[in-house]
Amino acid sequence: MNKISALNLYGIFVKIGAILLGGGYVILPILTSELCKKRNLIKEEDIVNYFALSQSLPGIVAANISIFTGYKLLGKKGAAAAMSGVITVPFISIAFLATVIQYFINNRFVNGIFWGVGIAVIALIILTVREIWQKSKRNTFFYLMFLFALILLLIIKLPPVHVIILCSVIGILVKKSELKRRKL
Repeated sequence: MNKISALNLYGIFVKIGAILLGGGYVILPILTSELCKKRNLIKEEDIVNYFALSQSLPGIVAANISIFTGYKLLGKKGAAAAMSGVITVPFISIAFLATVIQYFINNRFVNGIFWGVGIAVIALIILTVREIWQKSKRNTFFYLMFLFALILLLIIKLPPVHVIILCSVIGILVKKSELKRRKL
């Protein structure tokens, strides 16, 4: 793995924050490309794990995964640099947009841009799902849990946070029982 300075890490995350349209769900392919493939700073498996953890914690997914990634690379200084970087451009953009929001709401050109960005975001979310699916260790239990979660979300319409908590508890219990069986 390569090394990086806090300033360079900040710069990478400013770039990521600038192109991160659509929220935290599209960050996984971007992080993988920037940090794993281009710079060899971190393993793809770590990014996927941080992404999963970031989704299950309160807060903004992009900020959460930036903190975990930065911490892995440079400790507390890296966490601060990465999180600051990923929020810099959105913060400046929101501050600017707040002053001219009325113009943007009624502008057809801007609405067309957002429509196009929406399609690109859907494609990036599909890429994220594909990457997580490919990196997952799939077995019978995985498929049963996936089906269980899908039923809870789509049919029973349980809130996502409840499904995450329930699946987390089941995962902990299953791993605990696996450890007990290995010790026997």
